[in-house]
Amino acid sequence: MINLDLAAKLAEKFGALLAVPVEFRGEVTLTVADAEKIADVCAFAKRDLGFDYLVDISSVDNYGEDPRWMIVYELYGYGHRCHLRLKTHVSEEKSELPTVTSVWKTADWHEREIYDMMGIRFRGHPDLRRILMWDGYPYFPLRKDFPLGGKPSEMPDVAFTKPAPLEGGPFVTIAGGTGTVSREPRTRTPET
Repeated sequence: MINLDLAAKLAEKFGALLAVPVEFRGEVTLTVADAEKIADVCAFAKRDLGFDYLVDISSVDNYGEDPRWMIVYELYGYGHRCHLRLKTHVSEEKSELPTVTSVWKTADWHEREIYDMMGIRFRGHPDLRRILMWDGYPYFPLRKDFPLGGKPSEMPDVAFTKPAPLEGGPFVTIAGGTGTVSREPRTRTPET
């Protein structure tokens, strides 16, 4: 069985809920129109199609667009050796979708990381709390509206009280300029 056959079975089961499968360079992607149904689609993919391994769950911040977030599920089946990508979208107003921890227990830490870094909640998660940042941290640092230089903290015993310095870091550049070389922090002197 190949990826497109498995995607067609999902489409047959869920009909209009799924967009037409897209194949690019041998990878098949299905978009789930209603994020509320993602757990049902994942459960069918595991139980009936043999996608027994959840490789990853990631999130993409489409800041300025609606819906703002895209959640991406990377699935694999050891029996048939096929990959499948499921995508769904979540609006900023709702910023919540059902957990898939009842389908794959390994979703636990993936969903906690997405919650911690993006602020997207997973309804029904058994232990939805921060996994990288400390409890009480008020921001979500992987959102595109989070400044690269960080934000001040009111917890001096836990973290910096001023934004963490990122001078010379690989991702801190100056907007504008005459070209990429002038924006690169490692090529600037401290006076510029």
